[in-house]
Amino acid sequence: MSDTASTEVVAPRILAIVNQKGGVGKTTTAVNLATAMAACRKRVLVIDLDPQGNASTGFGIPRKGRGADSYAVLIGAASIAEAAIQTAVPGLELVPASPDLSGAEIELVGMEHREFRLREAVVRHAAASPYDYILIDCPPSLGLLTLNALVAADAVLVPLQCEFYALEGLSQLIRTVERVRKSLNPGLEIQGVVLTMFDRRNNLSEQVAADVRGHFGDAVYRTVIPRNVRISEAPSYGKPVIVYDMACSGARAYLDLAREVLQRERALADAA
Repeated sequence: MSDTASTEVVAPRILAIVNQKGGVGKTTTAVNLATAMAACRKRVLVIDLDPQGNASTGFGIPRKGRGADSYAVLIGAASIAEAAIQTAVPGLELVPASPDLSGAEIELVGMEHREFRLREAVVRHAAASPYDYILIDCPPSLGLLTLNALVAADAVLVPLQCEFYALEGLSQLIRTVERVRKSLNPGLEIQGVVLTMFDRRNNLSEQVAADVRGHFGDAVYRTVIPRNVRISEAPSYGKPVIVYDMACSGARAYLDLAREVLQRERALADAA
């Protein structure tokens, strides 16, 4: 094998974690799935694209220690390499968020290639990327920030809370993904739907799970994320639940989800 071949860098797979509804476990999934993937010996970058910055907080990154952030990346003031910081999880880095992102929706409107700002930043970084996966934690909306994530991503992962209006919101998101695929990112696909906040004692959770599986079939992951107090406690300590309490049911569920996501990724690679 030549030196050129041996040093070839494979571009990272980019997964956008998206749901326009708030409170469905989106950021929790981004933080803990990324941590679980790192535990599976993958090199992972999380891009916090939510102005609330909850993913950054969930990794214990104080606001004063964030420096360059995803806002700076979007407007071209910093590269991903300049903005990425190491978390306490080995093999996992983070591009943090700041409240400046709140104004990015307005600023982006007047910029050239406004839907492609994140994609262009990722492409510039890809040649020297040390990552296997990039996970993008999106805001709870379908505005320009989320659109940038969808245009940059290879695939979408959708956290879906087991509650009454779940399918209604998911249908809107699917239509948005289809529009992005047709006009801006032909390669975009749905990697899967993960059921969150699942309570086996609650008949509604079982009913919603059955409805979602009946509607989307194999697109829904076998793994479900349970309602678990340890998952809720972990962010207040600035830790992913897998670090906070690896033995709890929530941590085990995210490890199982990571294995299932990586299994799907291997199947896609084999089929390509």
